[in-house]
Amino acid sequence: MANLDKNATLELIELHKISAIIRTGHRDLARDAVGAAVSGGFRIVEFTLTTPGALELIAEFARDDRLLVGAGTVLTTQSTRDAVHAGARYVVSPVTNPEVIRAAMEAGAVCIPGTFTPNEMVAAHEAGADFVKLFPAPADVADYVAAILGPLPFLKIFPTAGVTAENLAKVLAAGAAGAGFVRSLFDPDDLAEKNFAAIERRAADIVHRLSSR
Repeated sequence: MANLDKNATLELIELHKISAIIRTGHRDLARDAVGAAVSGGFRIVEFTLTTPGALELIAEFARDDRLLVGAGTVLTTQSTRDAVHAGARYVVSPVTNPEVIRAAMEAGAVCIPGTFTPNEMVAAHEAGADFVKLFPAPADVADYVAAILGPLPFLKIFPTAGVTAENLAKVLAAGAAGAGFVRSLFDPDDLAEKNFAAIERRAADIVHRLSSR
């Protein structure tokens, strides 16, 4: 999917809704863990740039026509350009940097900056963000999303923490545009033990719950 235009990327994110987000200190572990998530049915995958070899992994997975690949922890305009050049169709950040949003827009990539408060979300939206990442996770993700969307229904909120297989349906019913899975998919113990079969089973369960909601 590396040659998609921005509108097609937006449509695919809204269609598939869930992303697998890997953050680890080992390149091969990241490759195998994300591969397990893909085998379990995930079609949107994200490599955080804090992961060694992230750009090479983005390029590798972007060659798979089934997948929409993104870059996470994007903090600068240069890393935005590097990620898109490698094959990332969307960029995600834990914070809102208007320069990163502009760089993503110029590169034709979807931008999902990090926000928490309504003020931060609206500021990011007005700066050109396509979605707003909800980060960190509040105590009840679904209730928080619903409370914000009450007066601000135009926002496309994409929580990337605090969402689990068990609460995914509730979060989406509250109005979230989608959700990212980090530790609730890539359990640290499974990563440590290289238990990729467990990751694949968990991914399949999440995909099944999404389709059954």
